[in-house]
Amino acid sequence: MASFDPTQIRALVFDVFGTVVDWRSGVARDVAALAASKGVRVDAPAFADAWREGYRPAMDRARRGEIAWTNIDGLHRSILDELLPRFGLGPVSNEEADVLNRSWHRLDPWPDVLSGLHALRTRFVISTLSNGNVALLVNMAKRAGLPWDCVLSAEMFQKYKPDPEVYSTAAQLLGFAPQQVLMVAAHPSDLAAAQGSGLRTAYVPRPLEYGAGEPSADRVGERVFDIVASDFVELAKQLNT
Repeated sequence: MASFDPTQIRALVFDVFGTVVDWRSGVARDVAALAASKGVRVDAPAFADAWREGYRPAMDRARRGEIAWTNIDGLHRSILDELLPRFGLGPVSNEEADVLNRSWHRLDPWPDVLSGLHALRTRFVISTLSNGNVALLVNMAKRAGLPWDCVLSAEMFQKYKPDPEVYSTAAQLLGFAPQQVLMVAAHPSDLAAAQGSGLRTAYVPRPLEYGAGEPSADRVGERVFDIVASDFVELAKQLNT
């Protein structure tokens, strides 16, 4: 790939879960609240971790045709139905399970996110590029004040990242060549897939995504990205905004 020229970038697209928002704390908060209402004790962070761990295997089953394609709300709910009895959180009504499932709509951004996004938006088009479904991403943005210009979701293509079509079609929908779009993520594998579709890449690690002292299994290894920034504010500085 050609050398990186930040002046050629026109749009930034962002992974959301873990990169923009702290999914673990938000989900654990709502799990703990439901457990308290039931008068039971649950390891809420472990529940959140197990819920997240079920996400990729569920997507893979859909890719293989073992289950029908469904959006992330649907996948999250199927995983949740398996976790409730495993963690002793029950009985739970369908309505209560639906409310808990929407905890993924109510996640809080990392502390640097709002100021960083506002700075980036002064110069670039900024959009999500997430496996989260459109309704989830819109609800999250409204609640948290995330200033997206656009909400792009893999749901729009009935695909999941890291399918190449998600990245290439996102650039096409925004009206830019792939090399004019910068993918921002805390997950090296997501960025590597974006590189494969011609997008430029910015790695913003989130060391607390899995809690203090619990690093992600998704390692950088020998991968090289166009930008490495400590947070979104630093990313904006590196892009001269």
